[in-house]
Amino acid sequence: MAVATHLAKLSFVPLNRPGSFSQVPCNKFLHIQRNKTSASACWSLVYDGSRKRTKPMSIRGMVSSSDSDLEETVKKTVADNPVVVYSKSWCPYSSEVKSLFKKLGVEPSVIELDELGAQGSQLQNVLEQLTGQRTVPNVFIGGKHIGGCTDTVELYQNGELESLLSDANAKSKEK
Repeated sequence: MAVATHLAKLSFVPLNRPGSFSQVPCNKFLHIQRNKTSASACWSLVYDGSRKRTKPMSIRGMVSSSDSDLEETVKKTVADNPVVVYSKSWCPYSSEVKSLFKKLGVEPSVIELDELGAQGSQLQNVLEQLTGQRTVPNVFIGGKHIGGCTDTVELYQNGELESLLSDANAKSKEK
């Protein structure tokens, strides 16, 4: 069953940490937004109770399972977002690329493969089939595969990355 379906059925989420609520009603903090045109879902966790409000935390989950569905999901994700980084949360090269984009005022769509369970591995296989690259980060700008960390940093050092980001309308309005 899809993660979004499981989360939607929850009425309480147990928080078994010292000093926390024993149970928090989901309707107080859980917002599920499902994109009906793709196989992805986003959840925002925000506690709206009397305690201090925290910023939303986005978690993306892939909910399709077959390779062809995953291939379509990748293609749609890449087409719908100016910058996409397929990453692993523990990878220093992925962190370097995400930091570079942050420094440039770009908020990429980041998919953390290691946080998707078995589908992360399937998705990594699909990425390898589509790009010829199995390693992360796997970076796309303006719908085009850029490569990994080394490729992205080289584009930056050559002065080409900002032009690609500008062409893809990836720069935030603030910078």
